[in-house]
Amino acid sequence: MRLSPVAKALLVAMDRPAVLVGADGASCPNAAFEALPAAVRARALSRKPPAGWTLQMIEGGLTLVSSAASHAAPETIKAFARERALATLSHEIRTPLNGVLGMAGLLSRTKLDPTQAAYVEALSESGEHLLGLVNDVLDYAKLGSGKIVLEQSPTDVERLLQGVAELLSPRAHAAGIDIAWAAAPGLPSILADDGRLKQILFNLAGNAVKMTAAGGVLVSAEIANRRPGRIRLRFAVRDTGPGLGAEAQAGIFEEFEQTAEGARAGGAGLGLAIVQRLAGAFGGKVGVDSKLGEGAVFWFEAGFKLAEATEQPLALKGLTVAIASGCEIVREAARRQLEASGGRGLVFVTAAEAARHAPRDALLLVDPPSGAAPSPPPEGRQALVLLTPEARDKIDAWRAAGYAGYLIKPLRRASLEARVLAATAPGAAAAPNARGQAGGFDERAEAGFAHGARVLLAEDNPVNAMLAQALLSREGCLVTRATNGEEAVKALAAGPGYDLILMDVRMPGMDGITATRVLRVQGVTTPILALTADAFEDDRRACLDAGMDDFLTKPLDSAALRAALGRWTLGRREAVRARLAS
Repeated sequence: MRLSPVAKALLVAMDRPAVLVGADGASCPNAAFEALPAAVRARALSRKPPAGWTLQMIEGGLTLVSSAASHAAPETIKAFARERALATLSHEIRTPLNGVLGMAGLLSRTKLDPTQAAYVEALSESGEHLLGLVNDVLDYAKLGSGKIVLEQSPTDVERLLQGVAELLSPRAHAAGIDIAWAAAPGLPSILADDGRLKQILFNLAGNAVKMTAAGGVLVSAEIANRRPGRIRLRFAVRDTGPGLGAEAQAGIFEEFEQTAEGARAGGAGLGLAIVQRLAGAFGGKVGVDSKLGEGAVFWFEAGFKLAEATEQPLALKGLTVAIASGCEIVREAARRQLEASGGRGLVFVTAAEAARHAPRDALLLVDPPSGAAPSPPPEGRQALVLLTPEARDKIDAWRAAGYAGYLIKPLRRASLEARVLAATAPGAAAAPNARGQAGGFDERAEAGFAHGARVLLAEDNPVNAMLAQALLSREGCLVTRATNGEEAVKALAAGPGYDLILMDVRMPGMDGITATRVLRVQGVTTPILALTADAFEDDRRACLDAGMDDFLTKPLDSAALRAALGRWTLGRREAVRARLAS
């Protein structure tokens, strides 16, 4: 951004935070503005700056955005310097790690002999271990550098639980265990910092997955107390791992404290300390209930204001469904989701047992053992099969074996409702759709489900760009690459319409946040997803405040990318199909 001598002099002379913004959205700040936290800077540059900020038009079509407050104190500048240093460390470490892990993932999907496959698996495991250490150390350093500021926004608790379970499901399934979620019936939306709340649950559930060798992990939320306008929730993560003795429980939330099992599993011993720090910011408390050999329940409890209430119909009222699974976590989660939808859930270990004892009109949900060959459901029974996303290539074989449809684990309550209703409707068995499935679309079961979607990828790192292009192409996307923000802006102005933009945050020249502001000023409404190696919540919030719609954290994960494509391209599916047909 080029400034006239007058504009430069004005900016330097100001004794308070100020920034000049051009008509194209490009900005030039003074030192006091740079010293502000990232989230504050982003809000000041939003379309409607918050109270205490003024807008003034000056020469050359520039807008001067300035604060009524005095310039930043030395302590603020020092805090800003620490924040920037940590963000730079995060970016510089995670960016090459993204390339290592991403390329290892792509290599694992090629034809390898057993020895090569073992080497690639070891490479991936070592990289994931290093990534976990980096995340914990940097996040703990960031939390220790200043006060934690929580932002309130309407939060759908069920969606939060589902998101955590789905993010961790590839790791859990790779370890041969299940992960599931459940929520109390009628659980309302709350006002909370959903990013920090998700971080608490992700750390607790990630720790549980790491410690569990067989069985599974259940992420849940219950109502502890309720009064007008407020609610106290108890979030719990239960695992079927080795459990903890009294001595281990006493210091488990302290820095660098680990059990013997935790040390063997790897980690810095900071994940639970981070949870305790965040719980304190919420005014809540954390704890663990466990006995050796009996698994553990880690919990977090806090009070929240209620968001605006919405009607929650009981779609499965009056229906009985039998769940057959060898995993108690799957059984409990399915039963509780059915009950939250008004239905009745009966639990059994095997399909044969369910067929013997469940009412004749009860639908069966059958969770086959991992790797089991497709086989018919119990004779005379309508049944749905439960599969992991990794087993989606077996869907047609299970359908051919006699199942009315499928559900993907971890279960989604919306899909559960839709498919139970479809399977129990009159004539359901005789009239399946082309895929043998009705209702409750679930992108996790689809191969290349974003076929034909046009994606603009703005990424300067060639290895990361190669990885992103490979993952997007696998989903059927048509990808155009830009190497910086300026190229992305030009591509949007000159090229055909795009269905989605993936924008790297840190690029040479015009960065991703500036490019996003420019595009929004120009009236571009295409969803923009940040690609960021900054693992901190403040940085993610700054992306959203700049006009981005969502973010993906590096190393780029295929499951997270698929979920994001589901969120942001499914609404444009009909337009894409019409374009392909023309």
